[in-house]
Amino acid sequence: MHHMTLAEIARGLADKKLSSVELTQTLLARIAQLDPQINSFISLTQDLALSQAKAADERRANGESGALLGAPIAHKDLFCTQGIRTSCGSKMLDNFKAPYDATVVAKLAAAGAVTLGKTNMDEFAMGSANESSWYGAVKNPWNLEHVPGGSSGGSAAAVAARLLPAATATDTGGSIRQPAAFTNLTGLKPTYGRVSRWGMIAYASSLDQGGPLARTAEDCAILLQGMAGFDPNDSTSIDEPVPDYSAGLNGSLQGLRIGVPKEYFSAGLDPRIAELIHNSIKELEKLGAVIKEISLPNMQHAIPAYYVIAPAEASSNLSRFDGVRFGYRCENPENLEDLYKRSRGEGFGSEVQRRIMVGAYALSAGYYDAYYLKAQKIRRLVKNDFMSAFNEVDIILGPTTPNPAWKLGAKSSDPVAAYLEDVYTITANLAGLPGLSMPAGFVDGLPVGVQLLAPYFQEGRLLNVAHQYQLNTDWHTRTPTGF
Repeated sequence: MHHMTLAEIARGLADKKLSSVELTQTLLARIAQLDPQINSFISLTQDLALSQAKAADERRANGESGALLGAPIAHKDLFCTQGIRTSCGSKMLDNFKAPYDATVVAKLAAAGAVTLGKTNMDEFAMGSANESSWYGAVKNPWNLEHVPGGSSGGSAAAVAARLLPAATATDTGGSIRQPAAFTNLTGLKPTYGRVSRWGMIAYASSLDQGGPLARTAEDCAILLQGMAGFDPNDSTSIDEPVPDYSAGLNGSLQGLRIGVPKEYFSAGLDPRIAELIHNSIKELEKLGAVIKEISLPNMQHAIPAYYVIAPAEASSNLSRFDGVRFGYRCENPENLEDLYKRSRGEGFGSEVQRRIMVGAYALSAGYYDAYYLKAQKIRRLVKNDFMSAFNEVDIILGPTTPNPAWKLGAKSSDPVAAYLEDVYTITANLAGLPGLSMPAGFVDGLPVGVQLLAPYFQEGRLLNVAHQYQLNTDWHTRTPTGF
C-alpha cells in the first residue's frame, strides 16, 4: 500500500479496493517504524488523521468523489495548523500552536486530504541541507550519511522513504526543487502568487512560494490542484483562473521549443550530472521537442543578489519574534533589553542569526543603496533575461543542482559553499517564475534532478513535459534500499 502513488490511491479509493482509514493506519505504523532512521517528522497527528480518514470514507460512501478525498499527506512545519504545533524547525516556536489553519491547509482539508503530521525543515526555511533544524538533521533515505536537501528536506525524505505519497513544501530559493533532486522526487515551485502564503510563516516574503512534493508529475498535478487559487487574505495572491492540471498532462510535446542556457554548463557543474542532463534532452527530442541554445547573461549575479534580498526580508519578518507576544522567552530577564537579546539569542540558531545580521546590515542607513537597492536592480535584470528567452522558447531546461547530495556536516563550517549549491534554482524565485525538478538518473547511487522553467502561470506546461518524460523513463519509480 505504501508504494502507491497519489493517483493510484485515488483510483483505489474510488473503486473501493481500500479505505482511507486502512491506508492511514498502515502509513502511521510505517512512520513509527522507519522515521527514527531519517527524522523527517517533527509532529505526528494520529488522532486528527484517523478522524479525517473516517470522515473521508463516509463522504465517499455518501457519493462524494475527488482525487484528494481520503489521500494521506503531511505539511511542512511552517504551514499553520489550528491547535497543532507549528515550529518552523526552531526552538523559538517550539511551544507555538497556531490558532488557525493556513489557507493551503484549509483548502486541502476541505478537499478531504488526511494530515499525518508536520515535517522537519531547516530553521525558518533557511538552509539547503535540512541540518539547521532545532529537532536535528534529516537524513537522505538514499544514503543515510547524506543530506536530503533543504529547507523542505523533511517533506522530501518522508515521500522518498514511502512514508506517505505526497507532502506540501515551500520554495524561497530552491527549497522544493533541490530536495526533490536529492531524493528522486518531482517537486514544483509555482508562479509567485499562484498558491496563497496566508498562514505560511514567512522567511522572505517576495520570494516564498508553497508547492507540492511527490513521486510523479501526475501526483504534483493533483496536489497543486488542491493548493492553488486566489486568496483575498493574501495581498500577493493573484486572481488568475486555475486550470485542470491533470487534464493537461497528456498533451503532445511535438514542436515544443526547449531552451538550454549555455551558462548552466560551466566549470561548477559535475560532469556526470551534465551527461545525465544531456540524456534527458535526447529523451525529450525523441518525443518531438526542439532544442535551442539560449543565454541568461545575468545568472552569474543571481546568488549575491539573492543573499542580500532574502536576508534583508528575513531580518524584517523575524523581528516579530522578540519573546513578548508568542514563542520562546528567556528565563528571568533583567529588563526589556535583556529579554529581547536573550530570547532571540537563545531561540534562534546560528544560521538564522547569521542571515538576520546580514539582512539588518544590508538595510541599515548608509548601506541600503549599496546593497539592497543594487540587488533589486539585478533582480530586474534576471527577470528581463527570462522574458527575452521566453520570446524564443517555451520552456528552459537544465540541471537542478550542480552536485549530488553531500555528506551530513560536509558544508556546515562553510555556509557560502552551501549557498553556491542554489545557483540554478534561485533565479526562478528572483523572477517569480514556476519551476519543476524531476528525476533524471543517479551519480554514485545518489539521485540527480533535471529542472524545467516556464513563463508565468504555465505550471501545466511543466507538468505536461515532466509527465510525458516519466511515461518514457523509469527513474522516478526507483525506491531507496530499505524503504
